[in-house]
Amino acid sequence: MNKPVKPASLHLDYLQIEGRTVPVTVRHNPRAKRMIVRVDLAAGSVQVTAPSRRGVDKALLFAREQREWIAERLQQVPPPVPFRNGAHIPYRGKEHVIRYVGARREDALTRGPVWRVRAADTDGLPEIRVTGHPDFVQRRVTDYLRAKAREELNERALFYADLFDVRPSRITVRDTTTRWGSCSPSRALSFSWRLILAPTYVLDYVAAHEVAHIRHMNHGPRFWGLVADAIPNFEPAKRWLEINGPGLHRFGADPVGLFAGGYRGNPSGR
Repeated sequence: MNKPVKPASLHLDYLQIEGRTVPVTVRHNPRAKRMIVRVDLAAGSVQVTAPSRRGVDKALLFAREQREWIAERLQQVPPPVPFRNGAHIPYRGKEHVIRYVGARREDALTRGPVWRVRAADTDGLPEIRVTGHPDFVQRRVTDYLRAKAREELNERALFYADLFDVRPSRITVRDTTTRWGSCSPSRALSFSWRLILAPTYVLDYVAAHEVAHIRHMNHGPRFWGLVADAIPNFEPAKRWLEINGPGLHRFGADPVGLFAGGYRGNPSGR
């Protein structure tokens, strides 16, 4: 199976939904069999995929007809959690508290501006402690988590590359919103840094999944057999991502608001 064609943007418009201005992007994907409405978790925008380049007006009408459905998704989405003092966030699947500890700390001289403290040393939940200027807490926590994700995903990807006797050409970590990982025909691997928020066994599964694509660029039986050889019980990780993955995008997000979910169908019904 070939890799999916990346949809090309055709048009940008806006919807008014419950007093909120929501950007709507129409994209063309020749492999789409029908109109598809998707709500971007991180960007707070709506994407409509159309099978034809000539269907822009029809696609925008389709999106407008789904106002109530989009509003329902808004009501179901938990509020965003910016990275700030006192925020509770997951790290490797376990709840942590972000704790700003002041502009200068001796700990920062040896550990850097952000470090993790175990629950045994806090008399409560484990903490992610931050020093420096208080306005930079969000950025510093984001940088810390991205660095940890890069370190862990690089290690696990190389482990599975040795196991599968393959070699990735490049490993990158990004803030992707549609995929947890990807593998290009040139053997370049890309992962979402938000996997560091998920339990370790979930991150491990995504690493194995994408490295297995270097050998099999499809989701056929031989691909899944290779994944199962490395992780015999990978189904719990797969289910965890399906159920809990979308919620990870609210951590460190812009507090203006997020959307979730997607709707496939045609203008005549659901």
